[in-house]
Amino acid sequence: MKIAILGQIHQDGLDFLKSQSLEIIEVSNFNEQNLISEISGVDGIVIRTANLGEGVLSKCENLKIVSRHGVGYDNIDLNFLNKKRIALAITGQSNAISVSEHVMTMMLVLTKNIFASDNLTRSNGFNKKAELPDFFELYNKKILILGFGRIGQALARRCLGFEMQVMVYDPFVDEKKIISSGCKKVDRTDGFKKADYISVHLPLNKDTENLISDNEFKLFKNNLILINTARGGIVNEDALYKALKSKLILGAGVDVFEQEPPPQNHKLFSLKNTILTPHNSALTLECRKRMSVESCKNIVNYLNNKIDLNKNNIVNLMNLSH
Repeated sequence: MKIAILGQIHQDGLDFLKSQSLEIIEVSNFNEQNLISEISGVDGIVIRTANLGEGVLSKCENLKIVSRHGVGYDNIDLNFLNKKRIALAITGQSNAISVSEHVMTMMLVLTKNIFASDNLTRSNGFNKKAELPDFFELYNKKILILGFGRIGQALARRCLGFEMQVMVYDPFVDEKKIISSGCKKVDRTDGFKKADYISVHLPLNKDTENLISDNEFKLFKNNLILINTARGGIVNEDALYKALKSKLILGAGVDVFEQEPPPQNHKLFSLKNTILTPHNSALTLECRKRMSVESCKNIVNYLNNKIDLNKNNIVNLMNLSH
């Protein structure tokens, strides 16, 4: 069997595939015509951030599974996969620790105003600490987690460890599960009004695009810190810029952008009350190792009908049985 790897993955994943005596095709040129030329005969595809649409997928006549190296799959034509009953898998077990730690880091750095303190110390201002703006504690603050999947749950556990009050908005998760996790299920608008922190953990789709825009920022407390490590486009960037610039909210941590990479003159680059990272919240060494192995195991276990297959990783499992 042939497996295509679209984008660089950690060697641990490649070693696993090699141990299964599979033919591996590593692809770095994601031009549509090149993809058609290189991967049209494969049985499985491991994909990172390349776009995989019908133009390429329709030429892959032997394809049985696409395994996303990550959890978001807006770069893949799911409708076409469903039509052809091709499985789509994600690495649902791999990135919750890394992403939730990234969120906590952003929250702490912004809350404690670490950059200002560091700059003051380096500029011979050690005795001028009284001039620093106020900074705060996480203790007893309210955080609203939008989306209570694996990452949202991992973040909740960490926030509870800091003795925060954790509110959850997720219409698809039973309230009993949220309560048993030590959290409170809330209406989205109510959560927006009460939160000191909001962390976004939702997929990007027609229902979540621009979920947070001008009207929502008017509901927020002016001490709010907003963190988005999910997908650009869920938080409207123009509205976010205006809210930060006018001090409508206190700060923001942004790991994802509407356009990636963002333009060099992006508005958010001019603001000091932000932390911006290059969509790398899930790219710790440990997480990259886990994702590489899990994405490859998804394919091998699916193609071989192994009982080790984690069916929770198959996004469109219901469509495959129809």
